[in-house]
Amino acid sequence: GGVIRDPLGTGLGAKPICNTDVFCFAPPDTPYESLPPGVLHPRRVMRGVVAGVRDYGNRMGIPTVNGAIFFDPRYLGNPLVYCGNVGLLPVDKARKNPQPGDLIVVVGGRTGRDGIHGATFSSAELTSQSEEISGGAVQIGNPITEKMLVDVLLEARDRGLYRAITDCGAGGFSSAVGEMARHIGAVVWLDKAPLKYEGLSYTEIWISEAQERMVLAVPPECWPELHQLCASEGVEATVIGEFRPTGKLELFYHEHQVGELEMAFLHGGRPAIVRKATYKPQDGKPLTLPPRWPPDYTPDLLRILSSLNVASKHWVIRQYDHEVQGGSVVKPLVGRENDGPSDAAVLRPRLDSYRGIAIACGMNPCYGDLDTYWMAASAIDEAIRNCVAVGADPERIALLDNFCWGNTDRPETLGSLVRAALACHDFAVAFGTPFISGKDSLNNEFRPAGSDQTICIPPSLLISGLGIVPDVRRCVTMDLKEPGNFLYLVGVTREELGGSHFALVNKLTGGWVPRVDAETARRIFRAVHQAISRGLVRACHDLSEGGLAVAAAEMAFAGGLGARIFLAQVPYELDVPAEATATVDNWRQKLPEADIHPLSAWPAAIPILLFSESNSRFLIEVRPENAPAFESLFQGLPCTLVGEVVENPYLEIVGLPAPQTDNFAEEEPPVTAPLVIRASIAELKAAWQQPLDW
Repeated sequence: GGVIRDPLGTGLGAKPICNTDVFCFAPPDTPYESLPPGVLHPRRVMRGVVAGVRDYGNRMGIPTVNGAIFFDPRYLGNPLVYCGNVGLLPVDKARKNPQPGDLIVVVGGRTGRDGIHGATFSSAELTSQSEEISGGAVQIGNPITEKMLVDVLLEARDRGLYRAITDCGAGGFSSAVGEMARHIGAVVWLDKAPLKYEGLSYTEIWISEAQERMVLAVPPECWPELHQLCASEGVEATVIGEFRPTGKLELFYHEHQVGELEMAFLHGGRPAIVRKATYKPQDGKPLTLPPRWPPDYTPDLLRILSSLNVASKHWVIRQYDHEVQGGSVVKPLVGRENDGPSDAAVLRPRLDSYRGIAIACGMNPCYGDLDTYWMAASAIDEAIRNCVAVGADPERIALLDNFCWGNTDRPETLGSLVRAALACHDFAVAFGTPFISGKDSLNNEFRPAGSDQTICIPPSLLISGLGIVPDVRRCVTMDLKEPGNFLYLVGVTREELGGSHFALVNKLTGGWVPRVDAETARRIFRAVHQAISRGLVRACHDLSEGGLAVAAAEMAFAGGLGARIFLAQVPYELDVPAEATATVDNWRQKLPEADIHPLSAWPAAIPILLFSESNSRFLIEVRPENAPAFESLFQGLPCTLVGEVVENPYLEIVGLPAPQTDNFAEEEPPVTAPLVIRASIAELKAAWQQPLDW
């Protein structure tokens, strides 16, 4: 409810057109006996959160079109729920302008005790007693009331019946009136506020965060028409004060003054807090990747596909209405059977236009365990490339940041937050993608009863991307379309397995987090967008969790087609060990006619090429007749033909060509490239769908 009211309180009110949701939970298979007192089981928490989002969004008639779910044991005491909303606002309704003499009008739901100190509670350390002590801090929502509120306010906006609007969010009336009256002053009669029940003190009325309430600045001459409009729609509207040019905030309760503050003090009187932040760079050590013979990485791929952070979230997605309002172009699930993972959602907000918007997100808390700067940079790159992958113009993308962190009183925790914020600045500038909104929630820690240690969430930064799609008829999805088409890999693969899903399923630590070359990335994004805009692309999928192998698998089973990919063609930048290079040189001297790859003697190269999560990469399907035009757009950029779409329903990834024996004396050994992955698309899809098929 709150994120829907935020756009409604932006400017003079934006029409909500879609919702997003990103959740962070502890694993649903957490043993019950391991739960600290006062902690609900993650499966129960997840079911309740999903039900709440479903109930509110569906009843409001707003499509929920994009999101993600992350699992980590450290979210046990503090699950995270990031909900978002996109609104459509006429340009001439973008400015608020409250005037002295305007009436302060509250519209919508009544005020109750629910939600008091909700903002304080959300940034406090939780304990085993939090449910009992702070239960009243949780607001009680009513989507039907909010639906009626939205409809009446949009009509009032178009009639010009108010000059400013804001929602009663954190702090309730105190923040709503305090913000609107900043440059004027206000008198508030708290006894006039409609109440859910008797017995509230004036303090409770002032700070309640009860839902479905908006505060308006209404010219006195417009009040009768607004009141009549609200009454005709069954929405309550009440005058609770007026704006006065006093520079003060004055509160009255039954004609007794109960509060007075200077606006200058309220907004600028508090001194800035100075805290100590420290950061200690971690020593970068490569992952230990033992040689594997035969080099079969099919089990690794299946384990990654079935890992909770990669596995299908269809159980959640299918509970949400993503078609309501009729503007959904690219859905959350796509493909032949509408069960493949879309990179981003595309909406057509106005049905009389083919312009659209793409909505996507980027997040990977595992990277933050190694380096929060590059975690943030990677999340930004992922959000942008997800938008680009469906057809958004990279020059018309805006970002949002949502930080959830631990206790920033600790210098090292604050230092990691500062590092992430610096990356947001640096890459917003580098990509030309402004941050237009965001939020933070700090101190996300849980202290079990009788323990001196807290459970701290991992550094969690959600980056949301919102991009303009010039023509939704040119949008593409990620599922393979036609046998015989070429597959191109765009972008460079590096030894960046730190925090990767390959490392996670194999219990490997260390390594380097993926970095971002913003200059090259920006050129790649432009070229991909041009290719999509010219109709040269049949399918496009970004490489993120699980790297090339997972992207290829998802494209294959989403399209119901097979694919054959050759690792020898993958563009790479790798520091090859000297001994491996020497071995390859020796092979080439003895077999001068053989096609031996420079990485063939380095066993670690195969898992790196398969599963590295290097940024700014795409796997793109192109028809053979469009290949020359497509390749011309990528001159000077890392882009190679790595495979093709096949009718045989198998994913086959061919390794690096090398001699299969070192016995050069008797006869020339065969130089072959073994299959390093072979699996049917049915097996791949089953591994991906089953873990959360509740």
